Amino acid sequence: MDLNAVRMLVQVADARSFTVAAGQLGLSQSGLSRAISRLEQSLGVRLLHRNTRNVSLTPDGRLFVEHCQPLLSGLEDAQRQLGDRPCIPSGVLKLTAPSMFGRKVLVPLAGKLIAAHPQLQFELVLNDRLVDLAEEGFDAALRTGPISDVRMVARPLRPLRWVTVAAPDYLARHGQPATVEALQEHTCLAVRNLRSGRLVDWQFRALDGQMHDFTPPTRMVFDSGDPLVEAALAGIGIVQVMDFAVADALADGRLQRVLQANEGRTRALSLVYPPSRQVSPKLKVLAEALLAGEW
Repeated sequence: MDLNAVRMLVQVADARSFTVAAGQLGLSQSGLSRAISRLEQSLGVRLLHRNTRNVSLTPDGRLFVEHCQPLLSGLEDAQRQLGDRPCIPSGVLKLTAPSMFGRKVLVPLAGKLIAAHPQLQFELVLNDRLVDLAEEGFDAALRTGPISDVRMVARPLRPLRWVTVAAPDYLARHGQPATVEALQEHTCLAVRNLRSGRLVDWQFRALDGQMHDFTPPTRMVFDSGDPLVEAALAGIGIVQVMDFAVADALADGRLQRVLQANEGRTRALSLVYPPSRQVSPKLKVLAEALLAGEW
C-alpha cells in the first residue's frame, strides 16, 4: 500500500476538495486524483464520493480513514523525534536543471557534495524541459526566469549574468570592438530560437543605463547555446553567453571579455522544490552550496 496516497486521502477528506488539498500538499490536482484512484484500485473499494461541488468519504472510506489516522499520527510523531536529532544528508537527490548550467555548475557541485557526504547520491536530468516535480518524483529543480507555480517554494540564487567573449587569437587577428556598433565588422556566433525562428538577440547597457537589444551579424548559427563556448574557444568569433559557462576559460585566459562596460544583462535563477522537501537534509546541503554562489 502506498502510504503517501493514504496521507493524500486524509488531506482530501479534511479539505473536502481536491483543489484545496492539492494546494496544501504542493501537488497538481490531476496527480492527486490519480494517486487516490490507484489506492482505491489496490484496496478494491471506492473511498470517495466525487461530484462537481465537493468530495466526501464513502462508508468504506470513513472506516479506512478512522483506522489509518492513528497510525499516521504515530508515524509523524516518530518523524518529529528523529527530526530533533542531527541528520546527515543521505539517499538519492533527484534534480533537474537546464543543460549547460547542469554540466558546468551542477555536476561539479554534486561531485564535491558526494565527496563530503558519503551517503548522498544524485540523479541529474539535464535538459530544458519543464518537468512536473511532484508527478515525476523530483526533489528539486534549477529554473531561470520568474516562477509562476505558487505550489512550489522558490529560493532565489545569484542571478545569471551574460558576458561577451572571444578567444585571444581571434582578437589578435580582428582587433577589439570598441563599441557595440563595431560588432557589425566582426564574426558573431548566435543561437536561433526554434519556436519563433528568430535569432536570439544580444543585450547591452547603453550610456543612459537602459538595456538595448542588438541583433548580431551572424556568420554561424546554432540551435542551442551549448556549442557557443566551443566555437569561441576555437577562435571562430565573438559570442554572448552566461558567465558560468565560460568562468574557467576566462580564468585561465583562453577567452577574454569584450565590451565589458556595456554588460548588464541578467536573468533570475531559483532553486524550486515542493514544500514537503523543505526539511530534507540532502536538499539543505545543496541549497547551502548554491547560495554560497561560488560558481
